[in-house]
Amino acid sequence: MAPRFKDYYETLGVPRDAPADEVKRAFRNLARKHHPDRATPANKDTAEEKFKEINEAYEVLGDPEKRKRYEQLGANWDRQEQFAGSSSARGNGHGGIPDDFDFHFGGTGFSDFFEQFFGNARASHSTRDASADIEAEIMVTLEEVLRGSTRQITLQTSGHGARSSPPKTYQVRIPAGVHEGQRIRLAGQGRGRGDLYLRVRIARHPDFRVEDDRLFHDLELAPWEAVLGITVRIHTLDGKVDLRIKPGTQSGQQLRLTGLGLPRADGTRGDLHVVISVEVPTSVNGRERELWEELAKASHFNPRG
Repeated sequence: MAPRFKDYYETLGVPRDAPADEVKRAFRNLARKHHPDRATPANKDTAEEKFKEINEAYEVLGDPEKRKRYEQLGANWDRQEQFAGSSSARGNGHGGIPDDFDFHFGGTGFSDFFEQFFGNARASHSTRDASADIEAEIMVTLEEVLRGSTRQITLQTSGHGARSSPPKTYQVRIPAGVHEGQRIRLAGQGRGRGDLYLRVRIARHPDFRVEDDRLFHDLELAPWEAVLGITVRIHTLDGKVDLRIKPGTQSGQQLRLTGLGLPRADGTRGDLHVVISVEVPTSVNGRERELWEELAKASHFNPRG
């Protein structure tokens, strides 16, 4: 049975011809609005599901190659055999694995539609007794990377023209400090005597970029804030902190907050780097223009020496 089509443009609220920067802006705004950490306890589950939907949409539309493939689906989106990257694991006809063997995951954070067309789920090998290691992707949030969590995952398999087997449910422990691409092994939970592997994909965050154990946060400042200095309240994975911006701070400068990054293998944590971007207004009213002109006349500053 074909999965329900996902309209990722509708999810992000952008037109189909939206440029990349508009797609990114829409993702960041929606991800901030629906981030589980900012939801009330009563709405946390709903926010988590919405956040995953937004992340999945941006995973496709924010990647030029995936977006191109998504556009190619068109009216034939339900004909999965035309497209690479299907999550249906197919046997090679050797070792007793039937050619029509496939499987379906639930609880990984990705929809059936994404798994079918953009996921990397597969059976990695077969043996004479029809065993196979099974591998799929699991979306993990930065909060889970920081604190660890336990997730409920379901797996349903079918093949050789037989009915689908009843779904199996697993409690999967996400260890703190897990990193992009790491595989979580569930021994003996694949096909036959094979293992089940879940490959970690770190969910995009509206406020942070990830590089190993370091986090990067872009902080926009108005010109006068950079010149005069200001105290700005920013979000971290540990809560809000007040950051003092010194007078004369330059665009591109990085301010390091020690120990507010992601966990390392030795139990310590990386750093959070705040990257300054001085933003210039794109338009000004009459009074504002007068003040800028006054400043231009009064100032001795020459950026070109």
